[in-house]
Amino acid sequence: MAESSIIIDVRTDEKHIPEGIGWRATSTGKDEVQDARAMMLSFWDGAEKTALRIDLWTKEMKVDEMADFFYQTMMTMADTYGRATQQQDMVEDMKTFAKGFIEKFREKQQKA
Repeated sequence: MAESSIIIDVRTDEKHIPEGIGWRATSTGKDEVQDARAMMLSFWDGAEKTALRIDLWTKEMKVDEMADFFYQTMMTMADTYGRATQQQDMVEDMKTFAKGFIEKFREKQQKA
């Protein structure tokens, strides 16, 4: 049985606000750390029937980057849900919501 690890390092300031996020995965064959400005990590606890989450973003993460991050995450979540369930109608509903979200964000940005 193969095993791989994902290592996440978070650098914080004196107030414990993230200043940097770095990660690497042993299965990629790369030793260098990849930098990130934000991350979302979710686990499903089957016994408790609840999602456990870690959401972090750095001081440098801009609002427009956060909107793009959420849009792309929602789109990929929809694809993952589709592969897991084969419920294409639900996938389309999720993607429609994600597209509406990013369009509304961009409209608000243009008005500001």
